[in-house]
Amino acid sequence: MKPARLMILSVAVVAAGLAGFLAMKLAGRGGVVTQVQSVVEKEPTVNVLVSSANLPVGARIDDKAVHWMPWPRGAVVQGFITEADKPDAVKDMLGAVVRLPIFEGEPIRPEKIADSNSRILSALLPAGKRAVATEISVATGAGGFILPNDRVDVIMVRRAQGSDKFLTEAVLSNVRVLAIDQQIQEKDDGSKAVVGTTATLELTPDQTKVLTVAQQMADKLSLALRSVADAQEQDTSAADYLLNGDNGSALVQVIKSGSIVTDSSAPKAE
Repeated sequence: MKPARLMILSVAVVAAGLAGFLAMKLAGRGGVVTQVQSVVEKEPTVNVLVSSANLPVGARIDDKAVHWMPWPRGAVVQGFITEADKPDAVKDMLGAVVRLPIFEGEPIRPEKIADSNSRILSALLPAGKRAVATEISVATGAGGFILPNDRVDVIMVRRAQGSDKFLTEAVLSNVRVLAIDQQIQEKDDGSKAVVGTTATLELTPDQTKVLTVAQQMADKLSLALRSVADAQEQDTSAADYLLNGDNGSALVQVIKSGSIVTDSSAPKAE
């Protein structure tokens, strides 16, 4: 073989070997995959006492009504009952009375419950309010469809002295019904109507006096059921003239033979 050909062949073999080496080197680098793992840190939690079911007003709390639930530490606000602060809270709360509705999964707040030693009705009364009962019937109690926690107006109908005219007016407005007879919550069987003979109302001290006077003056007292949307409206209005012994200076409607004859202020009945 000629020396020139031998030299060319040697160069080709060396080049082929170098190319193969470089190819293997590059292939080895391409097979390395760098994996980046993200780390998610879980926010610390604390155990918060929550309701296990929907608890209506007047319900008694037992060991099945509440339980501890992990709650993000940053979402715990003042008023929550935590296991760290009150480890015996479930035991201490047995028999407590629900003052305001509590929904399933809602954290228990002290202001929504009353001590287990409290009588139920007195526990439902906010500070400064009074519970006053008035007689009702199917005809005067919205057909029996008034339930505890509903809002009502108290309508007084009375006959003007020495006249065949009737005067009617709302002596109390938008007051809350605490109970119908002895019932303070809806029946468990799902029935909605409660036909009773006595309605217990939540009143201010002045409203209590007004109702007491109206009960003596009225031929009939009726409860007018209001919309649930009225719950946020003022409920402290009353026929204040009854507190002064006046019996006819308020704005009333005069009814004669079943028809309203005037909406103006009625003259005092002599």
